[in-house]
Amino acid sequence: MTTLHKILSDANHIRHATDAGTHMHVKLKRVCVAPNNTTGDTDVVKKICTNPTLAQLFGPESRTEVPIAGTLNGRFISRRIDRLIINHADKCICILDYKTDIDKAERHAQYISQIREYAALLRGIHPDYHMVGYILWTHDFSLEKIIVS
Repeated sequence: MTTLHKILSDANHIRHATDAGTHMHVKLKRVCVAPNNTTGDTDVVKKICTNPTLAQLFGPESRTEVPIAGTLNGRFISRRIDRLIINHADKCICILDYKTDIDKAERHAQYISQIREYAALLRGIHPDYHMVGYILWTHDFSLEKIIVS
């Protein structure tokens, strides 16, 4: 039987995790890694700059909190992409999604599906572009590449 204490404890844990995730998203939104003008939280920037691919995803050409909407499979959806880079010269789009989960496997399939959904929406705008998705696991700043097309 579930007790009131257990319910409140679980709710407190979820609220703490949500607050931590929101706080990290705010920090990541402020990061820009540029050759002569890197900005953002010093500790976060150091972690990002240890991985050259990740540092490129936080370059000055990247955009944060990019809204996107469209119809997929007869259903209208509206989303917000954490970080997006569109390279028109190479016809390549990079999608970066931040995840604060410690257990990477728990919702992994859902996260892959989410990135593929972003790619499908973007494909409606840029049908001939190659798309690559990434998950930034913020608890250890590891980067996972997701091939979407």
